[in-house]
Amino acid sequence: MRTLIAMSLVLSLAATGGCNREAAGSDPSTGPNTPAVGDTLIEASIANVSGLIPTLTSDSASHEVGAYIYNGLVTLGRDLEIVPELADSWSFSKDCLTLDFKLHPGVRWHDGKPFTADDVVFTWEATTNPKTPSPYRSDFADIDKVQALDPLTVRVIYRKPYAKALLSWGSASILPRHLLDSYNRDGKLRESPQNWTAPVGTGPYRFKEMKSGEKVVLVSNPDYFQGQPYISRVVYRIIPSQATIFLELKAKGVDLTRLTALQYRRQTDYPAFLKSYNKFRYAGSGYTYVGFNLKDPRFADRRVRRAIAHAINRQDLLDGVVLGLGRLATGPFRPGSWAENPNVKGISYDPRKAAALLADAGWKSKNAQGLLVKDGQPFTFELMTNQGNDERKKIAEIVQASLREVGIGVDIRIIEWASLLKEHVKKRSFDALVLGWGTGADPDQFVVWHSSQSGPDDLNHISYKNPEVDQLLETGRSSCVQADRVKAYHKLHEVLAEDQPLVFLYWQDVLPAASNRIFGIDPGPAGIKWNEPKWFVPKHLQRYTSG
Repeated sequence: MRTLIAMSLVLSLAATGGCNREAAGSDPSTGPNTPAVGDTLIEASIANVSGLIPTLTSDSASHEVGAYIYNGLVTLGRDLEIVPELADSWSFSKDCLTLDFKLHPGVRWHDGKPFTADDVVFTWEATTNPKTPSPYRSDFADIDKVQALDPLTVRVIYRKPYAKALLSWGSASILPRHLLDSYNRDGKLRESPQNWTAPVGTGPYRFKEMKSGEKVVLVSNPDYFQGQPYISRVVYRIIPSQATIFLELKAKGVDLTRLTALQYRRQTDYPAFLKSYNKFRYAGSGYTYVGFNLKDPRFADRRVRRAIAHAINRQDLLDGVVLGLGRLATGPFRPGSWAENPNVKGISYDPRKAAALLADAGWKSKNAQGLLVKDGQPFTFELMTNQGNDERKKIAEIVQASLREVGIGVDIRIIEWASLLKEHVKKRSFDALVLGWGTGADPDQFVVWHSSQSGPDDLNHISYKNPEVDQLLETGRSSCVQADRVKAYHKLHEVLAEDQPLVFLYWQDVLPAASNRIFGIDPGPAGIKWNEPKWFVPKHLQRYTSG
């Protein structure tokens, strides 16, 4: 199953779809715990799926479902190493401008058609089509051409060296030309059945059905080239409340989900829960932030952004919201990674400095309500976040209280996830946001920070423009020498920390819980899902059978 390499919600049990019945037996000691085919895995998410072609989406829910259906040419292994997937092998020319792939023989699309090198060529063509609303077009921007040398050989020729060349072919879900070619020519990939009702991939699971806002049902692919998954069916349930997901988990209506810090620390350490579920904890690859719409003149002023950062006690946020299960963020690079500049320190909590910066920016007087006023207008703004995420709601409330102390009024607005993305983030119709970014195995974040990536379908949601940042991003992704990339990213870290285009809050640990009837989970630096097709439920523990 393709591990995500790119960067980043009350139903009854009947929502598993089909005709099911619960089987007897739930004690791991009552039979042999050997691999067996069968059963259903029910996974929960608070976010709805925005589309079924990952090339067109940027939200984690869509990519999680897409990873069951599609493959990349490469993927990440347990220890974040690059390993083969649809490609068996690859080689670079000495000048780093030519990349050849040898494809795995005998791979078939879910409809039975053979997968060939031409599908790889088509994926490049579709992603770079100016009419395709893909936020990942820049990953292929330096490619001159992609050639199918024969049905199982692909040659990629670059105009200049691209540091993320190999990894980009892991984040790209390979798409079927025979189903999508006409939609691509018409620039209507998003409107195709593949994106909504009939996705066809090469992955370990085949699409069965989707009810928007409720569930996606997938069934195992008996012809999967890496071997049919043991677990016969996956149901991805959309439950737009972390509290409700937790109730479903305790009622055994969910097998796999992420816990909140409060649930992990204080609500699951009792015998009945630990008898039924295994808990995991590992360092996450995503950070939480307060982001500004930089088209707003107030937030375009760096003094204001830094003042807001100084007014927020990030350590209190880390301790109070996620109970210390994470690390403070100083920028967009993972703590301990080679791209992180260890000399960069986060913005200190200093309300007095915040007030001084605001005054320097012209926010000097206050009205009768204690709000800062400039040109007759009080400083108030709307802070949005997504429905169902209690931790982000708490962050918004703490930010609201903290900024009120320095004379800024904040109105909190909680919006359903899909609507937040479509009506506000995509349209840049917001003042400020509490959201999170997931980062990939490579530190390149061109698509998030470069000024060219601020269109409605791009990922520079805050409309950040900084020529120095643009240059550093371009340098960092265009070298094959890691020492050069380190220099570029360490400087980029400094610039972003100084500029504060958003307030970097914290990196949160990932806290999944999985039913203890599921065997084969092997947690590592890549998390727990890197080998999901190898998970199994022993026969005597299987709960669901098709009827």
